[in-house]
Amino acid sequence: MGYSARYHAASIAAVFLALAIGILIGAEFGDDVVSGTSRSLEESLQGDLDEARGSVDQLEAQLAREREFGELAYPVLVGGRLEGQRVGLVAFGDLPEELGEDVEAALEPTGAELATVAVVDEPPELAELSIAAGPRFARLRDDDDSLEAYGRAVGRQLVRGGALLRQTEDELFSRLSGRPSQLDGVVVARSRAETLTPEEAAASARLEAGILDGIASSSAPAVGVERTDAERSSIAVFADAGLATVDHVDLVAGEVSLVLALRGAKGNFGVKDSADQLLPDVLPSSSPIAP
Repeated sequence: MGYSARYHAASIAAVFLALAIGILIGAEFGDDVVSGTSRSLEESLQGDLDEARGSVDQLEAQLAREREFGELAYPVLVGGRLEGQRVGLVAFGDLPEELGEDVEAALEPTGAELATVAVVDEPPELAELSIAAGPRFARLRDDDDSLEAYGRAVGRQLVRGGALLRQTEDELFSRLSGRPSQLDGVVVARSRAETLTPEEAAASARLEAGILDGIASSSAPAVGVERTDAERSSIAVFADAGLATVDHVDLVAGEVSLVLALRGAKGNFGVKDSADQLLPDVLPSSSPIAP
């Protein structure tokens, strides 16, 4: 017991002595140690930052070269492929300027004419529409089936033209340029406002469903498009309506996909999870390039 007590006391004394020595050493050299460690860490981080900047510069240069190649190759891939065709652009809610420019740029070398741009007003002005549409659709204000049936009728007439579309265009569209009639293809976009009430959103959805069904039932190829940076994707809405879809129309691959879909390619093309593949087959196997 005596030995154990003395050993225990000696151990405690040794611990306190070590602490005291540590405090003295820390007081004498602590600033130098911390300062040296800080300098080493700063130098290491600066080296990592310089290396990362170099990698970013290389990647940006590579991306610029690939973008330049794509822009040069694009007219060769699609030149004349839609020669003489009339294409319409139909947007629900709004048409962001960048998206409109993407579609125009995609069509420019193809020989197609962007014959009409129509932006469907959302939420729809149901009271005004019911009056302008006449007795056949007088109940669309309070009857979902009537509203959807009206949408199907104007969807078909967006492609082929018709009296109902003409007599309700002022109430239906917030923007309309050109004349919807005899279209060879339709590009559809969607940008719904987040401020709609549940009732307004439901009415907008019914009208959209009808118009998309009407467009899809026509003989003209129809393609739903959006940009890679779209905040809320509408690809599922387009696909459910039976349209081909392109979720990367702001990229060269998306422009190619759009043109080939307007030529009849089916599927969901792009870079998002909803896509089946990046783009359609550019050419059938063993087939020469032809307009």
